[in-house]
Amino acid sequence: KALPDLIGKFPWPKSMRWGSGSLRWVRPLHSILCILEGKIVPFEVNGIRSGDKTEGHRFMSEGSFQVKDFADYKHQLNKNYVMLDPADRKKIILAEEKKVIQKQGLDLVSDENLLNEVSGLVEWPMAHMGSFDQAFLDIPEEALISEMRHHQKYFPCRDSKTGKLVNKFVFVSNMVTADKGAAITKGNERVLAARLHDAKFFWDQDRKIRLEDQLAKLNDIVFHKKLGNLWWHVLRIRGLAKELSAFIPGCDREMAKQAANLCKADLVSGMVGEFPELQGVMGAYYAAAEGDTPEVVAAIRQHYSPQGPNDTCPTAPVSVAVALADKIATIVFLFFAGERPTGSKDPYALRRAGLGLIRLIVENNLRIPLKSLAPAIKKMAAEAENLNQNDTDKVVQDVLDFLVERLKVQQKAQGVRHDLIDAVVSIGSEDDLVRLLARVNALQGFLGTEDGENLLAGFKRAVNIVTIEEKKRKKTFSGAVNVKLLKEKEELALFDGLEAAKEAISLAVADEKFEEAMSAVANLRAPIDAFFDQVTVNVDDKKISENRLNLLAGFRGVLTPVADFSKIEG
Repeated sequence: KALPDLIGKFPWPKSMRWGSGSLRWVRPLHSILCILEGKIVPFEVNGIRSGDKTEGHRFMSEGSFQVKDFADYKHQLNKNYVMLDPADRKKIILAEEKKVIQKQGLDLVSDENLLNEVSGLVEWPMAHMGSFDQAFLDIPEEALISEMRHHQKYFPCRDSKTGKLVNKFVFVSNMVTADKGAAITKGNERVLAARLHDAKFFWDQDRKIRLEDQLAKLNDIVFHKKLGNLWWHVLRIRGLAKELSAFIPGCDREMAKQAANLCKADLVSGMVGEFPELQGVMGAYYAAAEGDTPEVVAAIRQHYSPQGPNDTCPTAPVSVAVALADKIATIVFLFFAGERPTGSKDPYALRRAGLGLIRLIVENNLRIPLKSLAPAIKKMAAEAENLNQNDTDKVVQDVLDFLVERLKVQQKAQGVRHDLIDAVVSIGSEDDLVRLLARVNALQGFLGTEDGENLLAGFKRAVNIVTIEEKKRKKTFSGAVNVKLLKEKEELALFDGLEAAKEAISLAVADEKFEEAMSAVANLRAPIDAFFDQVTVNVDDKKISENRLNLLAGFRGVLTPVADFSKIEG
């Protein structure tokens, strides 16, 4: 009873309908094999009745066959040229490929994703080697590899001694032939040759036009209806790259400006039209051919990076400046346009851009106060027709909040607690991500000690007492303490400890010596413990009681420059 409904409602990313039936499935359904304990489980889907028969390979199988159980199913499929287990197919492909390339002294360009994809495309894998005209090796190897990998599902080859790409490739067919794959190989070579002829045509044509002369075409591409065309986006990147160069040691401002100016020019080239995945890469080739500096060439190539957690993060100063400018311009101005990620929707991949931005700053240890970019952003916003420059401060703050959320995601994988990031961010003055993480790491280290655990408990106890009494007495306790009303030695000791800690914490935070700030905080553990052990806050004398509440409020205030301890869990 359950199976027809399960099959009918099975969720596929893409499905199709065929014939006159109403069933939507990933491919047309021809038969249903369903056995339980040797007996057919009877049901019907879309006019097809379940049974105990199936078929093997569509060309090499002997036709349909009856199945007794799963072991028999797997055995008979294998006899009929269908290898059921994808892991087995993967092992066979690797073994077959190794056999083919070893004879030639070659290495495969490794690609685990392609291997997994090909393993899912074949039932009876057979590896063969093909070749193409050596003249095509003039085309950039990224384009050759992209053509073979993405378009044809071929495995490119390198010379095992020199590491250079060669005019050979390995492909996996799905059948055994009498001519040992000779005809199949020729067919694949013809298909690849046609595609490489197209690539060579675009490569030759693109080099006839200077990269800078391509820029005018960016005016014809809409970046966003509220943000103008792609040329306006480049102008924003260029402006930000100039601003950011001041914060990046060793960054040449003019080189950053030149690289930012050219970074999107290859989007209108024939090669990127044919191979969209090579944007940036082709621009770097064209810039190098025109004599641009290695720094500018590298920045054009790397400005989209890092595009994921495993992607290499640029480190060269000019590359970092342009990559940062691209991501900041994209995030900030799409926020201006109201295109902020919501729930699971992120059509402009701003979350990925945010993580890339964080990696660029943190991994290069860049001290960039992001709010300092607000004047430049405000000026750029004024140049756009549909943006209100008066929203700049709010947009910049929203972007900071967004980056903090992305930072939590990134740091969680590295064992950093999200509540500690909240505790540091909540003090409201931190827009330098490197300094923010230094604070968080010092705080996490401190809270991992016995002093840290006990001090946190003391803080929460103090805050609870003050909060309850403020509500009850309908007044706020500011932390202003009358020393003359401190009668007990424990409250005097806590007052002296707070005064000493206040100065030490202030100096340490100003010098960014956050471990020293935590040491100063740790010195408060003994006096706060003694205070709670020996001193009663709510005494009959109202003045003394309120003075002690101010003392506890002062304890809360002393810790504020370090972090908002009320945000810390536990």
